[in-house]
Amino acid sequence: MSASENQQFRLASRPKGMPGDELWEQRNEPTPTPGDNEVLVATRYISLDPAMRGWMNEGKSYIPPVGIGEVMRAIAVSEVLESKHANFKPGDHVGGSTGVQTHAVIKGEELHKVDPAIAPLPAYLSVLGMPGMTAYFGLLEVGALAEGDTVLVSAASGAVGAIVCQIAKTKGCKVVGLAGGAEKCSYVVDELGADACINYKNENVFAGIQKHCPKGINVYFDNVGGEILDDALANLTQGARVVICGAVSQYNDMGNIYAPKNYMSLLINRARMEGFVVFDYQNRYGEAATAMAGWMGEGKLKHKEDIVEGFDKFPATLRKLFTGDNFGKLVLKV
Repeated sequence: MSASENQQFRLASRPKGMPGDELWEQRNEPTPTPGDNEVLVATRYISLDPAMRGWMNEGKSYIPPVGIGEVMRAIAVSEVLESKHANFKPGDHVGGSTGVQTHAVIKGEELHKVDPAIAPLPAYLSVLGMPGMTAYFGLLEVGALAEGDTVLVSAASGAVGAIVCQIAKTKGCKVVGLAGGAEKCSYVVDELGADACINYKNENVFAGIQKHCPKGINVYFDNVGGEILDDALANLTQGARVVICGAVSQYNDMGNIYAPKNYMSLLINRARMEGFVVFDYQNRYGEAATAMAGWMGEGKLKHKEDIVEGFDKFPATLRKLFTGDNFGKLVLKV
């Protein structure tokens, strides 16, 4: 990869269903030059997240959609090549929203330093990055976790779900995961410490929840939506909290979204269902990162990254998020 050439993936059209190769224009441009208070970075690892599917859609959301012809939005860990900002120097490693490109010029105030001596760079896109922040604030703030709660977690082997499972165990809760396949379920129980894991691919989810949560669910941390959300709603206990983090099962068919049928359970159980966006907690990220690093140091918090090497593989790698083929936090190594 030449430092004088910037490779990019730009959004060429809006997706309909699964995001195919035709959505992207791969373009090579000269590497940009930083201006005052700007930094030129070389991208090392790009975070691939289910939220990216929503960013491609036109329409109102918590963040403006990526425009047609624009570089695809993405969070990345990068290395500083040239700096005209007092806080950064060449060789520093930084995190920020640099997009799906090999190089970027970013305002210094939009970057934060990361230290590869403390944790491997991909960890700053997983447990010490947006998934970790999402798990921390979604579970503890939105989910109002209390010791002794029974916590059900969908996509429990995924980037966010795996961290949710471990935080809940650290806080003295019973944890039941949902995952696709025997290998992922074994990982959730044997590595993450969950009390049980339901294999939604070959088990009856409703029956599995009743078996492993006989007294009901206090907190359901939802990453998938769809029928599994309905099964969880039907098994809530009084005062339960349903945390809507995502709905990956619905993202590729937004015109025909599955609406929950069991929402009356919220009334009957005086429960609440609340969505959240992690960016709302941005001014508290330091608090979460400190807690995460502490748990990691104590051996209470493990992380797993699914790293695919090769910038050209972006379109195919992104689709892994929606087929269930990724195992752990999906990261593209540039």
